[in-house]
Amino acid sequence: MSIKIDLILDEIKSLPEYDDQLSLQVTKEGSGGEGQLAKLDFKEEDFNVFAYDLPYTNSVLSDLKMYRSRLMNMPPKYCYSYHKDKSKRIHVPITTNSDCWIIVEKNIHHLPANGSHYIVDTTKMHTAVNASAEDRIHILGNIE
Repeated sequence: MSIKIDLILDEIKSLPEYDDQLSLQVTKEGSGGEGQLAKLDFKEEDFNVFAYDLPYTNSVLSDLKMYRSRLMNMPPKYCYSYHKDKSKRIHVPITTNSDCWIIVEKNIHHLPANGSHYIVDTTKMHTAVNASAEDRIHILGNIE
């Protein structure tokens, strides 16, 4: 599946401003899982309702069978803690450069924004690093 990054970039221009992440899929009740899942009374699989009218982007999320998808912005010169998640995730890089990496069990990977999607086994220890001077934007979502 080749993802049309230019169409996603055009659609996400309509989204509200956000700092580090914005839920693209919410629960039927409208709850978002933006880093607060432990504080909510939902399972990750419950986040399967599209939050915004983004026809092309939502079709990609649907085709890839993603849930709890969100738009993630990693600012320049930033990294996440080394951690594990409960499920694997798909990453769709939207804007990135060669100084942005995902590290899984100490193995470094660059995920280019070339229309590909990447399955990352985030049940293993991992982190992400933006060692550049530009924002790095990915759509990521959980998969079974």
